[in-house]
Amino acid sequence: MLDEYDAWFEKNQSALLEDFFAFLKFPSISTDPAHKKDLLSCKDWLASYMKGMGLETQVWETSGYPTLFGTHIVNEGPTLLFYGHYDVQPVDPLNEWKSPPFEPEIRDDTVYARGAIDNKGQGFYTLSAIRAFFELSKKKKVNIKVLIEGEEEIGSGGLEGILDAKRKELQADHIFIVDVDMYGKGIPAVTLGVRGVTSINVTVKNSSADLHSGVFGGVVLNPARALATAVGKMWDEKGKVTIPGFYEGVKTLSKKEHDVLDWEADAKASAAPFDIKVFQGEGGFSLLESNWIRPTLEINGMESGYTGDGVKTIIPSKSMVKLSCRLVPNQDPEHVIAAIETFLKNNLPEGIEISLEKGHGTPGMMTPLNSKTVEGAIKAYEAVFKTKCRRKLCGATIPIASLLSKACGGELVMIGVGLLTDSMHAPNECFGLDRFKEGFLSVTQILEVFSSGDSNE
Repeated sequence: MLDEYDAWFEKNQSALLEDFFAFLKFPSISTDPAHKKDLLSCKDWLASYMKGMGLETQVWETSGYPTLFGTHIVNEGPTLLFYGHYDVQPVDPLNEWKSPPFEPEIRDDTVYARGAIDNKGQGFYTLSAIRAFFELSKKKKVNIKVLIEGEEEIGSGGLEGILDAKRKELQADHIFIVDVDMYGKGIPAVTLGVRGVTSINVTVKNSSADLHSGVFGGVVLNPARALATAVGKMWDEKGKVTIPGFYEGVKTLSKKEHDVLDWEADAKASAAPFDIKVFQGEGGFSLLESNWIRPTLEINGMESGYTGDGVKTIIPSKSMVKLSCRLVPNQDPEHVIAAIETFLKNNLPEGIEISLEKGHGTPGMMTPLNSKTVEGAIKAYEAVFKTKCRRKLCGATIPIASLLSKACGGELVMIGVGLLTDSMHAPNECFGLDRFKEGFLSVTQILEVFSSGDSNE
C-alpha cells in the first residue's frame, strides 16, 4: 500500500500544494485581536475543505476562536483522533523575512511562510493523508476524528473550556498530536511526553517616583537591587532550584523507563545555529535529561529604571521580573507558583511593596512508553523511513496535551516531521517538501496499521 500512497501523492501534488498555499495565506494570528476576521475566514475555509474531503464537520464555538471537529465513523475497529491548530505566531520582526510571511514561496524545494510547519503544514499533510486513505484503502476498519483549534499559540483556553462538555464526541482509543519534531533529518521519532508550564510576573516598588541618586543614594533601598538579590537566590551554583517545595511531585524515571528512550541526541549540537557561549543543566543530570525530565525556572525578562541611551542617575521607583517554569508530570502548577510567591516574600526586605500577576498553568504529561498507540505509530514510521523510529520526550509545552488525553480517554502520542531548522516562531519559517511527503506517508501508514489490526488491537 505504501507504493500506492506514494503514487497518489505524486499524482495530486500540484493540487495539494495549491490548497496548502491557500491555507497559508490566511494571517491567522491568534494573539492579535486585529486578526480576528482573518482567523474566522481561515476557519471557514478549513471547515469547507474538511467537508469536501468527506469528513462530517462541526464548528464548535468557544470563549475564543472556534474549534473544528471532523469525523468519519464506520463503527468498526479502533478510533483515532488527530489534533492540530490553524492559528499561527506573529511575524515580527517583519524586516527579517526574505519573502512576505503570508505569501508562500518555494525556494530550494522548501516552502517559506508563517505556519509552514507550525502547524498548518503538519495539519494539512494529515488531512491529505486521510483523504488518500478514503480513496485508496480497502480496509476502512477504523473510526477517524480530527480536532483543529484556533488558539494553540495563546494557550488553548477556548478548547480547554469546552473539553468536559465534548467528552462523548472526543472519545478515542488513540490520540495523535501532529505538531512536533523528528529526532533528526531522516530519523523519525514519537514524542511520549512534554513538560507543562506556568508563569508569574513580579513587581516590587519602594517609592511613588524615580529618585535622584545623589540626593537619595545611600538612604533609599533600590528596588532593582532588592529584586535582583532575591531572584538570584533561586538557584544554586549547579543550576538546582533552591525554592522549598519546587520539586514536590517530581519523580525519577526507573531504569527501564530511562532505557526505553533514545538519549543519543546532542543538545549542544542542536543549539549550534544560535552561537550559544555557555551551557548549564541541572547538577547531576545531562543537558538532555535537564531538558526532558527535569523542571526548570527561568527569567524571561527584567525591567527597571532608565535603559535608554546615555546616563540618567536615578534610583528607580520599581522593578519587575517575568518568571516562567517548565514542569514535569505530577507537579502542580498552582503549588509551584505558591512556592515562588512565598520564597520572594521571605527574601525581599520587609516593607517593600510587592505585586504578583499569575499566569495560567498547564501540567506536564507522559504517555505509557510501550503502549499500543506508540507501537502502532513506530511501525508506521519505520515503514516509511526504513530506519529505526526513536522514542523521545520534549522539553517544550503543548498546553492542551494532558487535558486532551484525559478528555478523550485514550493513549496520546505526539508525532511530526519538524526540524529545529524550520524556524518555528521565527522569521523565515519553512517546511521542506520532502518532509511534507514523508509526513503524509507516515499518517497514511498509521491509518493502515490501525485499520488492519496490525497494532495488536
